[in-house]
Amino acid sequence: MGVPSLGCACAVCTSANPHDKRLRPSILVRWRETGIARSVVIDTGPDFREQALRAGISRVDAVFYTHAHADHILGMDDLRPLSFAAMRESGPIPLYAMPDTIAVLEKIFDYTFRPDATYINRARVALKPLEARSCVHGVEFVRIPVMHGEQPVSGFRFGRAAYLTDVSAIPDASFALLEGVEVLVLSALRHTPHPSHATLQQAQGWAERIGARQTWFTHIAHDLGHEETNRTLPAHMQLAHDGLSVPVSL
Repeated sequence: MGVPSLGCACAVCTSANPHDKRLRPSILVRWRETGIARSVVIDTGPDFREQALRAGISRVDAVFYTHAHADHILGMDDLRPLSFAAMRESGPIPLYAMPDTIAVLEKIFDYTFRPDATYINRARVALKPLEARSCVHGVEFVRIPVMHGEQPVSGFRFGRAAYLTDVSAIPDASFALLEGVEVLVLSALRHTPHPSHATLQQAQGWAERIGARQTWFTHIAHDLGHEETNRTLPAHMQLAHDGLSVPVSL
């Protein structure tokens, strides 16, 4: 829901620490390919426009979706101005998603995806089935299947980094796909159990098993204050914060 949470006056929601102000989770992966700056976004939540402005995004080469919940897809329409520029250069922006997520995107944004859509300023984007491995301008994105309660969702590995959000269970086969990861971004909602999200303790256990050099916890509820929580964690496992930038090996 983002932090501060609407209608809440808890210590975290009223904190003056800027790291306790959290937009909905999304990441930007940037690299250069033969001198050309490339950008891939994972999830376009309701705060995508604000995040894109802050990050100075001027182009998006592809979007990967983890799943179809509102906090991960509702900013899709804010791709429009970026998609107009992409269309002139290389065609519509590909949006990679599993079939259930594609169905939700088609329903919510029917004015964009309907075959007879006539809205002249609709986003120039193209829905693409998410495969086990997808290559975008020389970088391979590997789908990491995880569970979000009873719902299968997609995490992603790119090079020696991985991004897993909205996780309540990780199958053994997915741990195998994470071998050699050096930078891990992993959701950890709060201390108390939740039916479809990991607790901080559960996430720490998975992080230890994966063995990344550095783990950043994300998708954090207002139950976890940034500074006080980080003081209880080892240096190689910390809460992420909005605007965090981390170098990774692709």
